[in-house]
Amino acid sequence: MIISRTPFRVSLFGGGTDYPRWFLRHGGAVLGTTINKYCYVSIRTLPPFFEHRHRIVYSQIELPQTVEEIRHPAVRAVLQSQEIQEGVEVQHHGDLPARSGMGSSSSFTVGMLNSARAYRGLASSPEWLATEAIRIEQAVIGEHVGSQDQVWAAYGGLSVVTFNTDGTFRVTPLVLSTDRRHELEDHMMLFFTGFSRTAARFARKQIENLEKREKQLRIFHQMVGEATSILENARQPIVDVGKLLLDAWKLKKELADSVSNPAIDGICSAALDAGAVGVKLLGAGGGGFMLVMADPSNHDRIRQNLRSLIEVSFSIGSSGSKIVVYETDDRDVRADRLAGHPR
Repeated sequence: MIISRTPFRVSLFGGGTDYPRWFLRHGGAVLGTTINKYCYVSIRTLPPFFEHRHRIVYSQIELPQTVEEIRHPAVRAVLQSQEIQEGVEVQHHGDLPARSGMGSSSSFTVGMLNSARAYRGLASSPEWLATEAIRIEQAVIGEHVGSQDQVWAAYGGLSVVTFNTDGTFRVTPLVLSTDRRHELEDHMMLFFTGFSRTAARFARKQIENLEKREKQLRIFHQMVGEATSILENARQPIVDVGKLLLDAWKLKKELADSVSNPAIDGICSAALDAGAVGVKLLGAGGGGFMLVMADPSNHDRIRQNLRSLIEVSFSIGSSGSKIVVYETDDRDVRADRLAGHPR
């Protein structure tokens, strides 16, 4: 049994500049952090006593005979890329709901890659995991997604990720004092709006508008540097990050009509009326989790105004994807082969 644990992320600034269609021409940068909420992906050799060859368990249960018959695109693509021939059982468990703006799809892909490689007896570096997850999601599956989620899922931490015009990326961790990190964490609140959506569908509309929104995207890129300077300057009020976040949210709504809706706007207004200095819908838009920045003295009023929503407590800077269970028994595999069971 192999089990990987891969974090979800909170994207703060620069979203949109991580789409290849943009950064291969202009460069890009994003600032964000992983949090202590995770997805877990397990893989094991399936015993040879079943009619089906594979068992894939997520929000659905698949019992296919071949890898090619697997409907889940990331599972199918990873098993094919890793040339896993024997019958396997794959299971997924997550701390947060899917399609909620926390990078869950990429966390799954990275975790699936990490587990599958470990199943083959191979260790995977964060760089390899991120690069391969980007390739699988964008080139193999053909999803309309950016490149930041895969990097954070693989590397973890509070950092700036820079995307270069040659297709490479660089991860620069933010070095903050413990007090400054706690100050940032204490000002952040996370609420689930109750609306789930498929990120790729909303992202596609934004990608189509990229060249028409050059002004906004250049400002997004600039905000990464501004926010980094605020965070690294312990004398500057942390609420200034929230104010910048609100400016970014207003700009993000200009990327496509689908980013927000009256219900989302109502949630933002309720938080701001209660003393929040910044709000942002995470992910591509349309629903999912709402990040709120506010002085801790206003948190109770914000909770009261958003009492119909689920609040999620979290800490920032969690480590990237790792193998948390690695148990193998080659004797089982050898016994199956000796017994003539096909794998």
